[in-house]
Amino acid sequence: MEKFDFSGWATRNNLKCSDGRVILKDAFKHCDGRTVPLVWNHQHNESYNVLGHALLENREEGVYAYCTFNDTESGQNAKLLVEHGDITALSIYANQLKQKGSDVLHGAIREVSLVLAGANPGAFIESVICHDDSSDEEAVIYTGENISLYHAEKETTTEEKEEEKVSEETKKADTAEKAESTEKEETVADLFKEAIDSLDEKHQDAVYAVIGEVMDSSDEEETEEAETAKHSDEGDDVMKHNVFDQETVKENTLTHADQEAILSMAKQSNVGSLKMAMQAFAAENEELAHGFETEALTALLPDFKNLNPGAPEILREDQSWVMKVINKIHKSPYSRIRTRQADARISELKAKGYQKKGDQKKLTDTIKLIGRTFDPQTIYIKDEIHRDDIIDITDFDYVAYVWNLMKDNMYETLALAALVGDSREDTDPDKIHENHVCPIYNDDELYTIHRTVNFEAAKSELQGTNTGANFSENYIYAEAIIMEALYAREKFKGSGKPDLYCTPHLVNIMLLARDLNGRRIYDSKADLAKALNVGEIFEIEQLEGKTRTDKEGNTKKLLALFVNLNDYQFGSTKGGEITKFEDFDIDFNKHKYLMETRLSGALTKLYSAIALEETVSEEVAG
Repeated sequence: MEKFDFSGWATRNNLKCSDGRVILKDAFKHCDGRTVPLVWNHQHNESYNVLGHALLENREEGVYAYCTFNDTESGQNAKLLVEHGDITALSIYANQLKQKGSDVLHGAIREVSLVLAGANPGAFIESVICHDDSSDEEAVIYTGENISLYHAEKETTTEEKEEEKVSEETKKADTAEKAESTEKEETVADLFKEAIDSLDEKHQDAVYAVIGEVMDSSDEEETEEAETAKHSDEGDDVMKHNVFDQETVKENTLTHADQEAILSMAKQSNVGSLKMAMQAFAAENEELAHGFETEALTALLPDFKNLNPGAPEILREDQSWVMKVINKIHKSPYSRIRTRQADARISELKAKGYQKKGDQKKLTDTIKLIGRTFDPQTIYIKDEIHRDDIIDITDFDYVAYVWNLMKDNMYETLALAALVGDSREDTDPDKIHENHVCPIYNDDELYTIHRTVNFEAAKSELQGTNTGANFSENYIYAEAIIMEALYAREKFKGSGKPDLYCTPHLVNIMLLARDLNGRRIYDSKADLAKALNVGEIFEIEQLEGKTRTDKEGNTKKLLALFVNLNDYQFGSTKGGEITKFEDFDIDFNKHKYLMETRLSGALTKLYSAIALEETVSEEVAG
């Protein structure tokens, strides 16, 4: 006959627990007669948390527990707390749960725990038994009820003794198996070391937790579902590893042989990575498909972390110059532009001398009128977004992101059209035609002065008769550019001081120019701007490789544009300014976005721009 320190309901049937579960009758029927550890508040990390053991008894109302404290300090301390009535609640830890909705149909109780408040409202300590033979009293403790004392002892039946004997033998076998598993753990850890060395401490802990659960598993109940839960007052569905669990079996788990097969597969050249090997192994073993990807793969190979949450960064050419160009261009409320100048140069309108009295005076040459017209063209950007994408993308405003992209593209297109034109072919139906928006680079000689830079001539001029002089290429290049730009300025008739628009490469070549002593000629862009006699220097990547064909059929490459953009005009009537439109296609569930403008553009002053270029190919006479 075995003596027990106290007894009580480990769990009661048909009562809703704090975690929402309802334990049905006979859910733990197969645990009847099983002895499980008695622990403090489900703590598993230290041995002193083991307070004793509990003998389970399945009854009509639920599972009843007969509990005995051990002789450790913590066990005897817990005994005093129970006898004094300070602790009145029990809780269980169960796994291998079978559920239908929130109803628990089947499970395995792995431990009984003393807790401050139980998860099952019917799980309380019913009686505290005194072992003093002279005592004829016992304490009956219910939550919220008075204490009454009585003396009682439970006799252990022959059947219960046999079951306890079997339980003890099972525990010994499990202990031996765990020792063997621990020996294997060292081998597996060595094999996985290379794979997990690159992980941080947090993810390494997750890896070791997964390996620990795999190694504590046995093949006793492979057909049961691998779901574990901590049935306690917190109601937490996620179970931490239980060091007392010697019989836990998880369906769809990796064996040591499986792990070695995955590592061997990962080493093959055609697989490529450990992640791909794990995915391939799961595909070949369908029984591992569920749970394997989400648990083992996620722990070993955690998801990538986005370093810049929100809208994706945009890779494109520098656009810092775009709005500066747009703001410098003169705006007009008229979309049909007409320019008209009178050519009154002295060579055409010379005054004549009167030679002899009585001779007839001749008429002076007629002033020539120079004019041209430009009518507007509609320029637009259109895009669409499926409504599902707008709803699903929640980490940034997808619609605002698309509008900003459209706006940036619109302004960049207009700025380039004004400077160098649309690069699309004339036959392209989407081309912005030059008779609507006239580019400065391709404009007529009356408006844009085109000058070809001859670098070989500049080299000869610098060296003179001293052919042994070793000027750097950068110095020759810079001097040739500056010389040709300043000579062209002699014909320049534009407003004020022009700005320079060129590629970053040209600016770098000129800044790196050195004299014969190796000293840099220009220390900064400000020094370079002063030498070129310009207001500002704008570096534009998009000007790289821009060419045109002159009247003689020669191909010319653009080097630099000098212009005051106040002499260039965008004309747009009311309603033709940049406007946004939005519509919804109900048939295809798409939001459609349109941004458009209707305008014309051109230089409005004669000789108001300078284009420096070099010849890249010459037309050969037939």
